[in-house]
Amino acid sequence: MAYYVIDRIEGALAVIVGDDGRTFDVAWARLPQGCREGTVLRLEAQGDRAPDWSGAVIDDAEGARRLERARETLRRLAESDPGGDITL
Repeated sequence: MAYYVIDRIEGALAVIVGDDGRTFDVAWARLPQGCREGTVLRLEAQGDRAPDWSGAVIDDAEGARRLERARETLRRLAESDPGGDITL
């Protein structure tokens, strides 16, 4: 399985970032209904070829897992922040 995240919407295109760091500009109409910025898409691995977006599936469980991981990271960073001004 390969995972991709909709990074942003630019007009009729969605900018999608793969876990491997590659980015793709995909026509909004080629994606599953219900997609929005931050949506995690799951596809069968295509190797080095461009993904076939017609087979993309929204993976809500993976999206929730990633969101929780990000929240945990922010919580840990906030705990270690001494507060106050930064001296450069």
